[in-house]
Amino acid sequence: MFNRFRNFFLRHRHNIAVFTLLNLACAVCIGLVVARVAYSESGRRIDLVWNLFLAWIPFILAYIAHAVSWRRIWLYLVIPILAFLWLIFFPNAPYMLTDLQDISRGTTDAPLWYDVIIIVWFSWTAMLLGVVSLYLMHDITQRRFGRFAGWAFVFIISALSSFGIYIGRFVRLNSWDILQRPTETAMNILGIVIDPSRRLAAFTFLYAFFFLFVYLLLYSFSHLLHEHNIKARETPEQLESTQKTNVKE
Repeated sequence: MFNRFRNFFLRHRHNIAVFTLLNLACAVCIGLVVARVAYSESGRRIDLVWNLFLAWIPFILAYIAHAVSWRRIWLYLVIPILAFLWLIFFPNAPYMLTDLQDISRGTTDAPLWYDVIIIVWFSWTAMLLGVVSLYLMHDITQRRFGRFAGWAFVFIISALSSFGIYIGRFVRLNSWDILQRPTETAMNILGIVIDPSRRLAAFTFLYAFFFLFVYLLLYSFSHLLHEHNIKARETPEQLESTQKTNVKE
């Protein structure tokens, strides 16, 4: 029993580490808000906890989709539904970075530097949840349709999510509005697309560029570590064989 548990832990140690760190970050975020409420005796910043909960939804949906994607029968029956729901809720993860603008409003019930720390913790944790969920969906797409389709998916989602963040922040539409009032929501979005403003174009482009930069950086770093671990486990004979193969190519 112990050996089985140990082998499971070793096989999934990276996934367990990511999940543990994300939960630890959420615990720190909630603890910071609780401390602020106790200090200021006000409920300001409690709404960040709800926004962080919304950021977990695309992560959970992507994790379930990735887990069932290895079985072909689920790939065509369940994945499209999960992918649609994931797309609707995905902007909630990087959306929290826009909460930084709330700092400009100012407050006297807590130190400004403390509010900065709270919002940075929340926004960065939500951003990581979004990056990990996109990584999982990227892997599903790449395995099924190829590398080009996988990266095209990443670029398209980055643009769509930036547009979703815009309509959430400035138009005040929520993810569940698409499910509750699909016709009205679609008409509102269509009106924005037909007659876009300069602010919409600038915000969508700049935020998509920023999110892509973060994703590519973390993606490259994770693969660099993966390649390093593979080389570290190779024997001298395997390394010599790999070098010979590279020379021939």
